[in-house]
Amino acid sequence: MAKVGFIGVGVMGREMVINLLKAGHEVRVFDTHLAAAEALVAHGAVVAKSAGDAVRDADVGITMLPDTPQVEAAILGPDGVLSSPPAGGVFVEMSTISPQATRAMSAALAERGVSMLDGPVSGGPLGATNATLSIMVGGDEQALAKAMPVLSAMGKTIVHMGESGAGQVTKLCNQLVVGINLQGVCEALALGRAAGIDLEKLRDALLGGSASSWMMQNLAPKIIAKDPAAGFRIDLMLKDLRLTGELAFALGVPLPGNALVTNLFLEARAHGEGGNGNQALYRAYDRLTNQE
Repeated sequence: MAKVGFIGVGVMGREMVINLLKAGHEVRVFDTHLAAAEALVAHGAVVAKSAGDAVRDADVGITMLPDTPQVEAAILGPDGVLSSPPAGGVFVEMSTISPQATRAMSAALAERGVSMLDGPVSGGPLGATNATLSIMVGGDEQALAKAMPVLSAMGKTIVHMGESGAGQVTKLCNQLVVGINLQGVCEALALGRAAGIDLEKLRDALLGGSASSWMMQNLAPKIIAKDPAAGFRIDLMLKDLRLTGELAFALGVPLPGNALVTNLFLEARAHGEGGNGNQALYRAYDRLTNQE
């Protein structure tokens, strides 16, 4: 069993820590929201005083944070990981952040003898709870082998994608598909509703054919029930789509679908939907079709 330093215990990180503890790993947690970290003491975690304190004696350090600036603060800040590198020499960045920033932080940690893996995840809160996340890994294969017992306690599908940053690029490709697929589901349901089709029957029919998808299976019921409750929030989806667009611009790759769904999510956020689940994109279609 490993000693794990875990930084960032929000909706996803909390469940990932619980699964690490269930697997028998020792976990020290840090979060800028102290109450979130303290809530995990009942599950067996130990609360650290800083990001550096969390990983100092760890075999594997982990970050699971909202965006690039928070990860940079946790790794490069005065009390961050760089000030107290994990004793085991392996660090896994599991947030969804900029591939370029990932490579820069990996280089900084390498100078301190630490191999950094980027291992963003897909599967959302449900996957985090059930330890069935898909983990897309960039970085050194030997470091991945060391981290594998830890990662396998949180995820079911763990794929080494290539060098540093490759995991982040893979996750952005994932979010591109997620966003456009969710838009397609919303549009199909909006069209069916306007034509007077029973939406439950429509979903069942589409699930039986080539229109079937994870979004149709898992989020269409919430859309039909008009349930905007947060799972994976629109604010985070917009962050991921922004990163996807930035990467595409840097590489000169036109992504018109990404641009369109980003604008629809921006419309949703402008109407106060940022804290709702990403399936609340359907409310943009309610407004477009005067169905509110």
